[in-house]
Amino acid sequence: MRTAEIRRRWLDYFEQRDHSVVPSSSLISPDPSTLFVIAGMVPFIPYMLGQQTPPWKRATSVQKCVRTLDIEEVGKTTRHGTFFQMNGNFSFGDYFKEGAITYAWELVTGSQADGCYGFDPDTIWVTVYHDDDEAAALWKRIAGLPEERIQRRGKKDNYWTTGQAGPAGPCSEIYVDRGPQYGAEGGPVVDEERYLEIWNLVFMQYEIDDVRSKEEFRIVGDLAQQNIDTGMGLERVAFLLQGVDNMYEIDEVAPVITAAQEMSGRRYGADRDDDVRMRVVADHVRSSLMLIGDGITPSNEGRGYVLRRLLRRSVRAMRLLGVEDHALPHLLPVSKDAMALSYPEVSTDFERISRIAYAEEDAFRRTLVAGTTIFDTAVKQVKQAGGTALRGEQAFALHDTYGFPIDLTLEMAAEQGVTVDEQGFRDLMTTQRERARADARSKKGGQAGSTAYRELRAPGATEFTGYTELTTPSTVRGLLRDGSPVSTAGEGQTVELVLDRTPFYAESGGQDSDAGVITSDGARLEVLDVQRPIKGLVVHTVRVAQGEIAAGAAVLAEVDPEWRLGARQAHSGTHVVHAALREVLGPNALQSGSYNKPGYLRLDFSWGQALSPATRSEVEEVSNRAIRQDLGVSWQYMTLPEAKEWGAIALFGETYDEQVRVVEIGGPWSRELCGGTHVDHSSQIGLVALTGESSVGSGSRRVEALVGIEAFHHLAAERALVASLTDTLKVRPHELPDRVAAVLARLREAEKELAALRQGRLLAAAGGLADGATDVAGTRVVLHEVGDVGSVDELRTLALDVRGRLGEQPAVVALGGVAKERPVVLVVTNAAAREVGLRAGVLAKAAAGALGGGGGGKDDVAQGGGTDVTALATALEQVRAGVQSVGGR
Repeated sequence: MRTAEIRRRWLDYFEQRDHSVVPSSSLISPDPSTLFVIAGMVPFIPYMLGQQTPPWKRATSVQKCVRTLDIEEVGKTTRHGTFFQMNGNFSFGDYFKEGAITYAWELVTGSQADGCYGFDPDTIWVTVYHDDDEAAALWKRIAGLPEERIQRRGKKDNYWTTGQAGPAGPCSEIYVDRGPQYGAEGGPVVDEERYLEIWNLVFMQYEIDDVRSKEEFRIVGDLAQQNIDTGMGLERVAFLLQGVDNMYEIDEVAPVITAAQEMSGRRYGADRDDDVRMRVVADHVRSSLMLIGDGITPSNEGRGYVLRRLLRRSVRAMRLLGVEDHALPHLLPVSKDAMALSYPEVSTDFERISRIAYAEEDAFRRTLVAGTTIFDTAVKQVKQAGGTALRGEQAFALHDTYGFPIDLTLEMAAEQGVTVDEQGFRDLMTTQRERARADARSKKGGQAGSTAYRELRAPGATEFTGYTELTTPSTVRGLLRDGSPVSTAGEGQTVELVLDRTPFYAESGGQDSDAGVITSDGARLEVLDVQRPIKGLVVHTVRVAQGEIAAGAAVLAEVDPEWRLGARQAHSGTHVVHAALREVLGPNALQSGSYNKPGYLRLDFSWGQALSPATRSEVEEVSNRAIRQDLGVSWQYMTLPEAKEWGAIALFGETYDEQVRVVEIGGPWSRELCGGTHVDHSSQIGLVALTGESSVGSGSRRVEALVGIEAFHHLAAERALVASLTDTLKVRPHELPDRVAAVLARLREAEKELAALRQGRLLAAAGGLADGATDVAGTRVVLHEVGDVGSVDELRTLALDVRGRLGEQPAVVALGGVAKERPVVLVVTNAAAREVGLRAGVLAKAAAGALGGGGGGKDDVAQGGGTDVTALATALEQVRAGVQSVGGR
């Protein structure tokens, strides 16, 4: 039975039993504390915790999940994988233990002809919580299971909690006996390889607090509403029903292993190390396909870093299998074909997915060439020094400069028989990340802990009035200073303030927060920032400019109208530019991120190459034509499925409620899910002027633009610049490019002539410099300051010429000069000098130290530089001292 068929049967079975089929949510976790959805119940947590009212009493889903905690173990065993699918059925105050057990037994053991899975009832074992007599009795009555096949376990194995105060309850797990060839008899408590868990039924019936660990907590009492949460591992059921030994051999994974065998010429099952590599490839390629499909792109942070690791580990595994050519163009289409039955979108979106993946492989291949050389050199130095470990700063340099993930460095080090100071590396990474986040922390200020926010959220969500008004009477619900509630705040203090109603837009969806003031009985508060730290709660960071503000005070919240106008122009401009990109480049140029504030916008989108000047101009023209057409801007609310059916574009990486806001500009020309503020007609945007286009990672580009009056000011400044140049060069504006090109051509010719004259002057001095060589400890030495030079190449040419004139005895030539306003020293040695131990690289490094810089190179030719031009004479004396020390041994 194919995996897609197992999936279909699950959804059909529960839909026929009055469960609403809920589509899998994105792999991107709605919880900011976690990167990915790691379990099938994650999208349902708000309903289980009582934070939201579920729209249905019964639900079922097949949820995409990714777990990466054991990424290094992937492939080493057949149990570990990153991407997996979790079948789930859920009840919110409807059926409970009896219903859940009845459904599970029927689906697992019912006839395949009746749409069930057809497992032999005699192979089924279950576990229950040690004192859950009710569940044990139900298994006996409903399934007819004998006592010996119902095993009892403690909290560690058969009790579910969130890890914090809230709902909890016992669970019951279903196991399939694979037979004596897989292990000892005695049920799951004896051997969980032979007795394989396929399904866990969680009975949420208690409220707990005082949670100290998974096994230490206090049961407060019964929940007001009992819930059911179950999870069946789709891949586990697939390999059992397909008659194979593990998840790597099922129909959605094995084809990639087959492709890896064909590419490498190696056979799966013949060598343990090769088997591990092929499993790594199969798992990581599938996971990467699904992650990119959900809008994640490779980067050095967060989810993007995980994706980058997966892609690069798969490419490296193929190289260890002997495949030096590009691997992903062969492997990714195979995975796409295997997954398309369950997820058709990976086929329809494959052009974008593959472009991002292939670009990352190209980048990594370049990284391997440069970084491997540096790595090999570092390992050689460690071994020559008698060491066994790479320093943390060496591993960090590989990561920071060459893009080597630490796990790759660890793998390569292990292959070379050395270790890595991993803690030192992580300390440096922590320091770098803290520096990178310093600006963000200073902007956002110290935000309160989630407990304080939840207490302020408890009376209800903050009502946002800003779509229809800029001024709103309101009441101060609470004040926070340094994360703790306070009753008042006085002049000069900065605090977080929560209102029951607000017209201030909180930063989200790429739009910066509003600016303005809040006033109350002699108090005036400047709004510095507005955020939504938890769902439904708007928090204003304010500075008390005048008077005093107290919790419970009546206030007037006023958004700065000029700021909001600029924000509306910029956000609508972002939608217009996005639509223009798709019109010019095609539907695959989809937005992957954005930021806009009054007068400015930037938009990241999926694209694999730089835009030509002509393409940029076309995008800009399409945008401004749309503005001139005075297209209508409107919005309406609908369900997420309705919005997608309507063709609305959802931003990758965002999570949405069931009810979403769809913004249209010009009808279907621009139709996007968006909660931001917008103009009423496109003409109100005023003007869009593209100012930049750049890369922001593999397969992703960024355009930047100015909007409205800022765009006008930008173009006016450029017009003034053109006028100044035309006046200076005495030409008309349209003649300016040709005149500038002619001036530059003449300048280049003049520079060539000057370089030739300078080179001739220097070479003419070669004979005199050679004649002036002095003897230093038996070595002929030439030290000379040349002055200004066009480039280091001029010094090199002169030094080599002088060396050639000094004969066969040991000789060292060191020349100092100033190139591009920076001091440089060039050192050369002849063969006789190198035989007595004189190394140009060592001498250049010593000279560079006097210049306040660094240097090095080969034994025959090397250079050093620095910042102190006045120290050139001292630097050359360092060369003399170095020669003296070697000759005097």
